[in-house]
Amino acid sequence: MSKKDTRKAVDAYFDDKLHISDETTQAILHKNEEEGLQSIEVASAHGKMLYLMAKMSGAKTILEIGTHGGYSTVWLARALPEDGRLATFEAKQRHARVAEENIAAAGFADRVEIFEGDATKTLRVLKKRGFETFDFIFIDANKDNYPEYLEWALELSRSGTVIVADNVVRKGRIIEEDTDKKNIPHLRKFIDLLSGDDRIEATAIQTVGDKGYDGFLMAMVK
Repeated sequence: MSKKDTRKAVDAYFDDKLHISDETTQAILHKNEEEGLQSIEVASAHGKMLYLMAKMSGAKTILEIGTHGGYSTVWLARALPEDGRLATFEAKQRHARVAEENIAAAGFADRVEIFEGDATKTLRVLKKRGFETFDFIFIDANKDNYPEYLEWALELSRSGTVIVADNVVRKGRIIEEDTDKKNIPHLRKFIDLLSGDDRIEATAIQTVGDKGYDGFLMAMVK
């Protein structure tokens, strides 16, 4: 069995044994595929991890930057109490429409608000909508904007806020100092900003699986 096939088999093993996927999340993936959206959402195990992290943190307000088709949005919404709120930002109109349908079908339309447009420009509207700070923030959007997303995340945080960023390893290319490869300089700047900010404690984990080789960064505001 090839390494790729082994990774897929391991994902499938845990998915089955730990009952990770269900009809709702599978329906979202099917809908996204039908609508022609790229399969770039988090893996099912990572979706469950986000859910568990948000639930363990006791999050009542969640910010997601990068909705795509709403797959990770639904995982996060599941962690909210009945009076919880989730704000999610999606740059592409078609993706936002698909996500809205998926979120409604999953039963979370009353807890999730989708903001359409470039998050670097639209994040400023949150306070006008009654969002002061967030308990949990998930960043999974345009990697070039990660440094700016971090600035917004910190502005919208409180002591104890958990911040998770996806796709920070990029098949190991994150360690390449002198490169102009797509996203890497911006991701390195994002990590340097975190490294130099004494308000934050952070770590990063490499991941392998059906989605390939990448990783998450997890931080908490002191």
